[in-house]
Amino acid sequence: MSDKEDKPKKKKGGGMIIKIVGAVALLGVGAGGVFGLVAAGIIGGGTHEVVKVDNNPKLVRKGEEDPYAPVAKEGEGEGGAGETDGEGGSEFRTVYYNFAEDFTSNLKNTDALLQVNISASTRRDYRVVLWMKKHELAIRSALLIAIADTPEEEVISPEGKALLQKRLTAAINKVLTENEGFGGVDNVYFKTFIVQ
Repeated sequence: MSDKEDKPKKKKGGGMIIKIVGAVALLGVGAGGVFGLVAAGIIGGGTHEVVKVDNNPKLVRKGEEDPYAPVAKEGEGEGGAGETDGEGGSEFRTVYYNFAEDFTSNLKNTDALLQVNISASTRRDYRVVLWMKKHELAIRSALLIAIADTPEEEVISPEGKALLQKRLTAAINKVLTENEGFGGVDNVYFKTFIVQ
């Protein structure tokens, strides 16, 4: 016999199966590791939900403390009287901001003038009032533009005055939203109203 016949023959492909099984096992371990890192939030952002906090001015109920309201100075108020809100009506308290100066403007397509003094109200926390003070110049400009765009016939009727109130409220809220991201003014009230 020859030397070639005495040696056992090696099986072909036996090493290949071990290599394939090893590669699949390494892929499985790697995929499991990546999944664990993603689930833990280390890579890929994880599954954490982004919670958006609403930092807009909140409605303030009667009797609740407004964290943004100015502290009353000693001696202000009526003899240290407690709560002054009534129990009926709205459950929210109302704060008014008085514009110090009158608004005077020509009316649309006429020589007539309108002179008004107004106050704005909010039921939200005191930040709305602080924002009105802060942006009073821009608000005054927006209100004068709204008044100048008002026809004379509109300011004579009660319905027209109510419509003007809504437009002035919207003008204030637009300025506040553009500058602070939130309006918060509920209504505008006329303290004086003179058409000449």
